[in-house]
Amino acid sequence: MRVKTKQIFVGDVPVGGDAPISVQSMTNTDTKDVDATVAQILAFEEAGCDISRSAVNSLADAQAIPQIKERTHIPFVADIQFDYRLALYAVEYGCDCLRINPGNIGEDDKVEQVVKACKAKSIPIRIGVNSGSVHQSMIEKYHGVNVESLVYSALEEIRRVEQFGYEQMKVSIKSSDVRTMVDANALFSTLSDYPLHIGVTEAGPLYTGTVKSAMGIGALLLRGIGDTIRVSLTGDPVEEVRLGVEMLKVLGLRQEGVELISCPTCARTKIDLLSLVSKAEKALAAQHKNLRVAIMGCPVNGPGEAREADIGIAGNNGSGVIFKKGKVIRQVPEEQLLEALLDEIQRMEN
Repeated sequence: MRVKTKQIFVGDVPVGGDAPISVQSMTNTDTKDVDATVAQILAFEEAGCDISRSAVNSLADAQAIPQIKERTHIPFVADIQFDYRLALYAVEYGCDCLRINPGNIGEDDKVEQVVKACKAKSIPIRIGVNSGSVHQSMIEKYHGVNVESLVYSALEEIRRVEQFGYEQMKVSIKSSDVRTMVDANALFSTLSDYPLHIGVTEAGPLYTGTVKSAMGIGALLLRGIGDTIRVSLTGDPVEEVRLGVEMLKVLGLRQEGVELISCPTCARTKIDLLSLVSKAEKALAAQHKNLRVAIMGCPVNGPGEAREADIGIAGNNGSGVIFKKGKVIRQVPEEQLLEALLDEIQRMEN
């Protein structure tokens, strides 16, 4: 059962409450390079992203926000570090959400200016706390950077915003250590009902980062904790979106697009399954039909093991069969299998 949280809106995307869990990523372009930033956000959208975030490091970055929003279709989150004036500029130029750490924005009067600007336009604030931004007082009280110091630092940051009469917030508590991240978010969810943005920060390159993110994000989602997610990878951020979407799909939290099932191969595999799966994955990435597609290496167990698939392939010597719901519908030469599969999918209703 999902842990109940407050609901806020990032642009037109609801976060928290009973809203679907959303997927986020962050551009790695120079934000003021409008063409490059727009191109990357459009790629996010194609991959299934719901919310995009960009660093605002200068006035020029903030001034680019209206142009970026005009050419894209998902909410724009402005990521601010240290300079409260950049937060004010981002709000002025139309961001849909601010990501700040009040602790590094400065004194209360600066935080108050930012909060009042957000309040005037109903722009939510994402409070971000990670291992590098824990309050020194909390480190001393809880003897280091750990679950408790992370959580109570987040609660202190929330208090700094609430004191100015604003509660449109979502919270992220991140660590590069999976267990710390999971335990911190689990503890926070018992102490507060603000919506949670979850992810393993600085998870690393594609292989390691995928494993760490799947373990951390998945562990929380299976407990019903988390309202929006971001997979953090060193590499192409479009892959972050694809992985985030796939995590939600395999947990049954998102029914959008194709779920591809394939067998691990064995001595019964008589077709070039690796190549076939790789080509199918690319071809199906742009499909928005809600389908489970199976590509199996042999006709012995293929249709039976993948009986729950909507459609699939089971290979044989130099050929294969196309099956739907475990029943064979046609036999096709190996070199025509992918084309035949895609043709059958095209005919299927969404």
